[in-house]
Amino acid sequence: MPLKSILNRVQRHQRFVYGTIRRAKKATRLILEIRIRARKGSKPICSGCGSPRAGYDTLSVRSFEFVPLWGIAVFFLYAMRRVDCPACGVKVERVPWAAGKNHLTTTYSWFLARWARRLSWKETATVFQTSWDNVFRSVKMAVAWGLSGRNEIWVDLGHLRFVMDKLCDIFDRVIGRMTNQP
Repeated sequence: MPLKSILNRVQRHQRFVYGTIRRAKKATRLILEIRIRARKGSKPICSGCGSPRAGYDTLSVRSFEFVPLWGIAVFFLYAMRRVDCPACGVKVERVPWAAGKNHLTTTYSWFLARWARRLSWKETATVFQTSWDNVFRSVKMAVAWGLSGRNEIWVDLGHLRFVMDKLCDIFDRVIGRMTNQP
């Protein structure tokens, strides 16, 4: 099964098409560069209001890091379009594989966050040949998603038990000193 077919099955984007796939080498690291282009006739989505609007122009090509395949780093290459939105003004389009100015795809961020639960963040970064900062931002994204929509305060019960034990010990010592004094 060709790589484009695999990508279309696991990571299909409605308004975009996978283009050419090129193998490259950066230093000692083998990478796959996958060009993405907008589907013909599709309007870019305004990043401000989320509405499809007319395109304004195209920016230079950006790379977005995707989940590695068989230990090979994968990058999506895409030239972002600017949107002429009557409500928001000129904005860069919203793409479905990344949020904001993040250079990691959302899928890769979730992948790293999931592995960071099992391995240390440094080990996760080393195994997947990325930076510790990328792992940190991925975990931060996952935690923010998990906490969104919750009004209660999250408490680490293990840490709370530890603190309460220490406070009880201190309290017992202080009371013991007060009662043992003549």
